[in-house]
Formats: sequence, C-alpha cells, structure tokens
Amino acid sequence: MRIAAIGDPHGSLDKIRKIPLKNIDLILLTGDLGRANLMRKMAFENVERKKQGLPEKEFPPKERKKAFMEAYTSSVRVVKYLSHFAPVYTIYGNVEPSNAETRKSSKEIKMPLPFLTDTLNSIGNVRVINNRLVRVSDVRIGGLEYFVDTNWVKDFKPSDYKKRLKKAKRETDKARRVLDRFGTVNVLVCHQPPYGSLDKVTAPFAPQHWKGKHAGSKSILAYIEKYHPSYVFCGHIHEGEGMKRIGKTEVYNLGVGGYKIIEL
Repeated sequence: MRIAAIGDPHGSLDKIRKIPLKNIDLILLTGDLGRANLMRKMAFENVERKKQGLPEKEFPPKERKKAFMEAYTSSVRVVKYLSHFAPVYTIYGNVEPSNAETRKSSKEIKMPLPFLTDTLNSIGNVRVINNRLVRVSDVRIGGLEYFVDTNWVKDFKPSDYKKRLKKAKRETDKARRVLDRFGTVNVLVCHQPPYGSLDKVTAPFAPQHWKGKHAGSKSILAYIEKYHPSYVFCGHIHEGEGMKRIGKTEVYNLGVGGYKIIEL
C-alpha cells in the first residue's frame, strides 16, 4: 500500500497540485485544511491585547463570518481535489470547527454557517477520522484530533491561565484515553508534534514571548515512547518541518503542504 501523508494544506491548492499522487492508495491529512489568514490575524491581535492588559476585542459578525468562510471554502476545495486521486482520511487541526462549535458561532453572530464535517463526509472517498482507529488492509492508522495539552498552557502562560488550564486538562485526559485505546498502530496522524521534536516556535508572525519555546505535546511524546508506532505525521508548527527519530519511530512534521510517501 502506497500512502501519501500531506501536511497542513491551509488552502494552498497550488502547492498541493505539485504532489505526485499517481498510484497512491491512501491520502492522510494532518489538519488545518483551509486558509486561516483572517482567523490568525484576529487571534494574534487578541493575544497582543491581553499581553498589554487590554480587553479582548469583539469582532463584528460579518468579519467573523468572513473568516469562517475563508477557511471553510478553501478546506472543501483542497479535499475535493485530493479525493479524485485516492481515499482521503483527515483529522482536524486548530482551524476546523466541529459541528457543535459551528452551531455555537452561528448563534453568536446570528448568521447561518455551513457544517464542515457534514460537507466533508458527504464527499465520496473522504473520511474524517478524529479520535478514530481505522484499518486499511493490514495497516492500523490512528487519527488524533487537535487538543491543547496541559504542558502548552503551563509553558506559554496565556492571560486566562486558570480557565485555559482547566479546559486543557479535560482535553488532555481525553487525548490520553484515545491514544491508549489506539495501542500499537502503524501510523499515527496528529496535528501538533510530540514535545521537543520539530516543535520550536520561530515564525516571524508569532508573538515575541512565544518564540524559542517548544509547542509540542508531552502526551503524544509519551504515547510514542510507550507504543512505538512506525510513523507519526504532524504539522501545526510549520517552521519545524522535517524528520526526527524517537526510538524506532519516524516523526515527520510536514509543514504546510509538505508530503511524505511511504509503502506499508
């Protein structure tokens, strides 16, 4: 089986089109499918405001819908393109909203928003594998959706520390249960890298107080050290693109639209 793992597309269809997908049996995506320029701009503006002791900015409903639709439309476009070559299995990164999150946002802005999960699952050859173990022939693949690990909150110390830590504990406990349920797999697809590998923040647009810190997950690292999957594919920290071994495991941070083709 020939598998093409592709890093966070972020709507970059021009880059995705350059990937050689002939004779590929399965495509794996690490999340952040769509373009998130507007979302990132809004998020980092509030990070800086909090750092300066200013209240969080409430963006107008039309701006929020525009940011949502930028990500939604470009996500669907990329996945539809890839689905013409082979079955596509994807997890969600920090860009994709669940149906519940979309419903909440729609209510807040008092405007209808489309459900990305429903749209993707309606495309032939596409499957969302958030927190699911799937078997393709004899290959076991675990798909872990993005979560905020407690170590990130402790290291990056957001202004709403207690609230974020409480939420991160819930998400981390869930992620650990999912990973233990996976057990031994051939391939783990996750969004953020394992802690200490291919995960150092150096991007020029990142807040200054984030730079030089490791933004990976200690829970994912612990899973790798315990279960030794053959491959781990991730993205999220785009400047960390590359490969590193953790024991017998090959970890690939595929950046934005980078790729690795393997045969299993």
